[in-house]
Parts: sequence; C-alpha cells; structure tokens
Amino acid sequence: MYNTEIYWTIVYFGFFLGATLFSYLINGLFLKFSRNLGSRTVNEEMSRWSSQTKPAFGGISFFIIFLLSIACFSFFFKSNDYFLNRTFLGYFIALLTGFIMGLFDDSYNTKPWLKFIAQFFCGLILIVTGTYIHLFDIIVIDYIITMIWVVGIMNSINMLDNMDAITSVVSGFIIIAILIKLLIFGKFSEPVIFLLIGMLGALVGFIHFNWNPSKMYMGDTGSQFLGIFLAIVGIVNFWNSENIMHVEDGVLKQIVTTLVIFALPIIDTTTVFIKRMSKGKSPFIGGRDHTTHHLSYLGLSDRSVALVFVVISTISVILSVVATLVLNWTIYYSLIYIAYFIILFIVLFTIANKNVKS
Repeated sequence: MYNTEIYWTIVYFGFFLGATLFSYLINGLFLKFSRNLGSRTVNEEMSRWSSQTKPAFGGISFFIIFLLSIACFSFFFKSNDYFLNRTFLGYFIALLTGFIMGLFDDSYNTKPWLKFIAQFFCGLILIVTGTYIHLFDIIVIDYIITMIWVVGIMNSINMLDNMDAITSVVSGFIIIAILIKLLIFGKFSEPVIFLLIGMLGALVGFIHFNWNPSKMYMGDTGSQFLGIFLAIVGIVNFWNSENIMHVEDGVLKQIVTTLVIFALPIIDTTTVFIKRMSKGKSPFIGGRDHTTHHLSYLGLSDRSVALVFVVISTISVILSVVATLVLNWTIYYSLIYIAYFIILFIVLFTIANKNVKS
C-alpha cells in the first residue's frame, strides 16, 4: 500500500506539473497570436471590472487540458471502463454543452434565456444518465434540487468572473478541497483525480495571465465550462459523498459542507440577485454590484480583493477537511458550519448594501 501511494503521488505530481506547464504554454501561445479574435471589450453594460479589451482564450485551454487528462489516463490504467459508461457520457455531454455555450456567448453575446436553456440541458442530461443529488426518498425532489444546483452553480461561476483572478482562485480551491478529501480516504487510484489535477493545473497555469493586471480572460467559455465541471464534482464528492451519507445527520452534513466549500459563488450570486430584484432590475444583466466590486469600493486594490478571496477560500478548505476527518458528526458541528456561512454572508451582504455606487 505504501509503495502504491508513493507511485500515485509521483504520477499525480508529475501530471500536475505537466498540466500546469501545458496551460502556461498554450495560454502564452494564444496571447501571442491573438488580435481581435477571442477578445472581449467590456463596457458599462457588462459585469467585469476592467474596461480593457483582452483575449478570452482561457476557457479553450481548460477544455483542451480536460481532453488531455482523459487521454493521459489510459497510460496509467489498464482499463478505460470509467470513461465507457452512461454516467461519464453524461458528464462529457454536459461539459461539452457548457463549453460550446460559453464559446458561442464569447463570440455573439447571446441572450440570458439561451444560456439558461443550455444550463437546463446540462442538468437534464446529468439526471438522465444517473447523476443527481441524493437527499430525500422522493426522487422528483432530488431531481429538482439537482437542476437548481447545476443551473445555480453555472450562473454563480459565470457571474463571479467579474474581476481578475477571482473565479480562477475560487475554482482552484474547490478542486483542492475535493482532492484532499479523496486522498484522505486513500482513493489514490480514482480516475477522477486525473481530471481534477488536470483542471487544477490548467487553472494554475492560467492564473499567471489572469492575475491582476491580467493579460487574458477565461471568458464565458471558461466560466461556463468550469461551472458545469464544479457542479458535477460537487454532486459526486460533496452531495453524494459516501462518508456523509452513512453517518447520523448525514443529510444536514451534506448541505452544510457543500454550502461552506461553495460559499463564495453562492453568496455573491445571492447578494446580486437580492439587490437587483429589490431595485426592479433583471438579475441576469451584468453590473458592477458584485461582492468583489464592493470590496474594491472600500479602497482595496484588485489584487487585495483577490487575496481576500484566497483567505476565505483557504478557511473553507480547512473546514471541509475537518468535516471529512470528523466521522462522528453531530448537530453541533452543523451549527458551527451554518454559523460560518451566515456570518460570511452577512459581512459581504452588508458591505454590498452600504455602498451606493451600484
């Protein structure tokens, strides 16, 4: 077992370095040869903070490395059965749909309802192929919750991509939390680790170009793809985690641990929805009223805002790891995690409501 763990550690670390280097090189290549193709000009109608026109190729590199992760998997596993089944086919179709929808939106600035249809289809294909949240005995309710989760996370990750490095950082920490969780339970040979490490490497390589002052955006191609990717791994590794489902108060643990690790995108989107709806505005039209923007209005630089999100994400990962290690879960743990989420929500929501610039 020890030698096996050493073997997989070397394999995964090498693959992570390879994915990171590949991401760095391919994004550098895109940046060098980009002109107007793939560029986004962000004006007052959009939600991004910067007003500069920059190439939005990051999402393309994510998808390429995702495909590369699948290809590299066959070099280390004798059987590819993990990818030759209905469940993974559902993953792939949903991910491909998110990618194409984002690519189409980056090219033509599509209407919100078209995005919603694509997101709804992503949720539907996951349910049809057997991937859905298991919470209650009434399967229809589970289907509805799954659909809300998929559409909600895809929108949340998309809306969070409004300032340099924010979505990259938040997504990266969510993936780190899942990887730590899998490794704690000794699942060194799980095929999904390849996909997670590949995506983490893609993000790390991309952050070099996306950190303020950014040279490149991920675009909707990246945020829509990341959104469905995180929605899927969230279902598999948080909502339906085996160590959660077989403990006392398992349903409550499912909910609170998922809320904690996805706290930032959930809180940001909820805040924006409440503010815009209260003013009679459409929540789907971009604006500079996100939690990131309001932290900047307080006087923080763009880099400082990103670092604030790094700190919050780190705390969330630590709490996620603690939840993984605590097998004898009780209601008191749930209350602590709920308190963390509520306090974080109140702080960010209060900051957003005190500012009048939005």
